[in-house]
Amino acid sequence: MNLFDAHNHIQDERLFPDLGKVMQRAVHAGVVKMGVKGCSETDWRKVIQIAETYEGIYPSFGLHPWFISDRSPEWFQTLENLLAQFPNAGVGEIGIDHVIDDRDDADQEKVFFQQLELARKLERPVSIHCRRAWGRLIELLDQFGKLPCGMLIHCFGGSAEIATELVKRGGYISFSGSITRPNARKAGPAVRVVPDERILIETDAPDILPTTAAGPLNEPANVKLVLEKAAEFRGISEEALAELTFTNAERFFGF
Repeated sequence: MNLFDAHNHIQDERLFPDLGKVMQRAVHAGVVKMGVKGCSETDWRKVIQIAETYEGIYPSFGLHPWFISDRSPEWFQTLENLLAQFPNAGVGEIGIDHVIDDRDDADQEKVFFQQLELARKLERPVSIHCRRAWGRLIELLDQFGKLPCGMLIHCFGGSAEIATELVKRGGYISFSGSITRPNARKAGPAVRVVPDERILIETDAPDILPTTAAGPLNEPANVKLVLEKAAEFRGISEEALAELTFTNAERFFGF
């Protein structure tokens, strides 16, 4: 059974020093491909290093809303140059976050749109972060229009209704270890409503540790635990869902 961790941050300084063992455990768990998402100017180079060292890595580069206040004047040109250098790379992780204290919504949305425009121009898939801003995200996507290579909504925690609306707009819906939490009441209906051809699974490592995993850090090997819970919610075998999500991720990332 082959697994594809659609979204993680193994370049994170909490995992990177032990990356060899992290990757060994991933392979042992059946994880043969993964999407590694850069979030800031300071970690893009580590994502490149990982992609050049290991097989089955799909890199993405973006400016996450947590880091836009620290961006350099040349951030956009650096990002565009990186994407030109790596024609198989996606745009992300980017997005909208209404949980950030002292946030500047106008600036968030400006940076989000800049990166969506880049994805459209270069015809790259997009990985999107959204926290407590589902309605606004849909408004912004409707303003922007079609993304030629689609979008991945990572660590989805919204309702089944929101998932359906995002699928209508070309979204793939990716579920993380958050669906294993006992209080995740929206998880079951959301997992069930996503069409077969649009569901993905991820770890978001080193965060969002599944409730049954040994901690303290999450890592790609734990995507198997996300698979188990998602398969339970959908009422299908783990093998069937693994095949679905693997095929979907390959299609989305262009493998």
